Amino acid sequence: MKIVEPIRNKKTIEKIEQNLLLKENKRDLLLFIFGINTGLRISDILALDVKDVRNKDYLSICEQKTGKYKKFPLNKKLKRYIKQNIAGRNANEPLFITIYNNRMERTYAYKVLKNICKENKVKESIGTHSLRKTFGYHHYKQYKDVALLQKIFNHNSPSITLRYIGLEQEEINKSYLNFEL
Repeated sequence: MKIVEPIRNKKTIEKIEQNLLLKENKRDLLLFIFGINTGLRISDILALDVKDVRNKDYLSICEQKTGKYKKFPLNKKLKRYIKQNIAGRNANEPLFITIYNNRMERTYAYKVLKNICKENKVKESIGTHSLRKTFGYHHYKQYKDVALLQKIFNHNSPSITLRYIGLEQEEINKSYLNFEL
C-alpha cells in the first residue's frame, strides 16, 4: 500500500489554485478546493449532488465509511467556488461529473489530482487522501489542536491523527536532522 502525503507548502497550494484558475477548469479547481477546505474523504465528496451545496451555509452528510452524521459550515472561499461551479446546473445532478456527464468516480478523481500535481511539480506522493491530509496538516499547523482535528476526522486517538497527517514522521525527521553527538 502506497502512503500518500499532504501538500505541506502553502505556496504550492496557491500555485495549483492559480494554474487551475488560468486554465478555467472550474470542476477540477472545485474538487481541489473542496478537499483541502473540508477534510472530507473523496468518497463523501464525490457522492454530493448540486442540491447538497446550492445556497447552503452548512454541509450535512452521512459519512460513507463510518456511517456517522457530520454537519459543518462551508467557508467563504469554498462557497464562492461552489457558486461559480453550479450556476445553471440541475439540482439533482452530481456535483462532480466527467466529460461524459457521469458522476466522477474515485479512480477518475485520482487521475485528475495526479495530473494537477504533476503539472505543478508537486514532489509529495499524491493520492485522493492527499486532499484530506492537506486539510488536516494545515488545520493542525494553524490551530495546534490535535483533539479538535481528531474529532473532525473521527479518529480514535491523537496519535492516529498526527500519523495520518504526516506530522509524526515530520517531527521524527527534524529530530534526526537536528541531533548530533
